[in-house]
Amino acid sequence: MQRAKRSLKRFDLQPGYSFGGKYTIEAFLGGGVEGEVYKVLENRTKIRRAAKLFYPTHNTRDKAARAYARKLENLRHCPLVIQYHNAETLRFDDAEVTCLLSDYVDGILLSQYVANRPGKRLSPFEAAHIVYTIVRGLEQIHAAGEYHGDLHDDNILIKRSGVFFDIKILDFFHWGNSTRVHQRHDMVDVVRILYHMLGGPRHYAAIPQGLKSVCLGMRRDLIVKRFPTASRLRQYFETCPDLFS
Repeated sequence: MQRAKRSLKRFDLQPGYSFGGKYTIEAFLGGGVEGEVYKVLENRTKIRRAAKLFYPTHNTRDKAARAYARKLENLRHCPLVIQYHNAETLRFDDAEVTCLLSDYVDGILLSQYVANRPGKRLSPFEAAHIVYTIVRGLEQIHAAGEYHGDLHDDNILIKRSGVFFDIKILDFFHWGNSTRVHQRHDMVDVVRILYHMLGGPRHYAAIPQGLKSVCLGMRRDLIVKRFPTASRLRQYFETCPDLFS
């Protein structure tokens, strides 16, 4: 782990790497500003977990890890959130790294799911269905006085089950206590996810008008004015008579 010793700004752990004498890396699940999330095998029990490793540069005096753990604990009721178990302190060369262990949930990153589809984009119905599921979860998260802070298609896990999608979000970011600004940032992020699932700027002209009225050309000012809350966007999806036309 010489790369980690130099900066610890990126772990980039490979399958088979064992750390702390307790866990073995099986796969990279996602990452964000504060750290990286891996699928790991607990060596003693052979149970698979999700492990979030925090970059020390973003976890001074363990503040980020404590805030993250409290946030997950506060959101146990939300089906979009993976259940938290415990924290570990691990050593990478000369540095101590905090690791939070949670349930491992089967699925693939949303970015990979979209990349595997023809044309690397989804149909309007499928994209709207996925975003609607995310928005309903965000509504619960915001109602609990929390927020995500860094939503994108590389920290959303998705697994299709019949006509439904099992979706989990990874890697909450902590910018302090939740405010309307934080929650509106989440709303812009979720609209951006919809925009990219539909093909982004290259295919924007072909997007149904009902969904263009959500994407709004990715104008942040227009998005937060029309959809200042997750409830507002959920209601739009539920009541718009011409969503796909």
